[in-house]
Amino acid sequence: MAATVLRCGLKECAITAREIAQLWGTPFAAAEARAELARQVQDIRRDGLLRAEHHQTGDREFDEVTDVLFHQRSIAALVAAHEKHKARRTAMSNTAVRLFAQAAELAPVFGMVGTLVSLNRLPQGLANGDFSGAIGMAVLTTLYGLLAANLIFAPIARMIERAANAEEQQRQEIVDWLADQLVEAAPALGPVDRRRQAA
Repeated sequence: MAATVLRCGLKECAITAREIAQLWGTPFAAAEARAELARQVQDIRRDGLLRAEHHQTGDREFDEVTDVLFHQRSIAALVAAHEKHKARRTAMSNTAVRLFAQAAELAPVFGMVGTLVSLNRLPQGLANGDFSGAIGMAVLTTLYGLLAANLIFAPIARMIERAANAEEQQRQEIVDWLADQLVEAAPALGPVDRRRQAA
């Protein structure tokens, strides 16, 4: 763990800690966010964008992207704001995945270090006629390194990656739905360039 911190740095460790907290924290409530945005769309349909009240969804990103919509009156601006948040989230999750992948790579290496240390004690054990302890420690340190890499660090990296991908897919579906609803409610906002959005 110390080697991982030294390799990755404190900033990446802090980002990883936030990602871990989110992993076991409250998940993204897609249904609630969509319901709140549906209220916003209804207000825009009824009162128009200029008179409609800006509702808070409880999700910081959607609050910011709808705020951009109200200020710039453009679906393209809303999508661009979403893309900025998406890039930030992706960078943070990738940082956490890299850190745990680094830990998974280093764990077997330090297991081998423990093996070498134990084998270094072997000649002294042979002189005393007792070398079972040194051999046992040599085997266990390698085993612990492999177990830590494959049962702790690598699975956590995949958990973070899966959770990030799942949330990203949910958010993208909501943004696509919102853009379609806004085009129907206020065509003057402009159509969404699907090719640009997909890129």
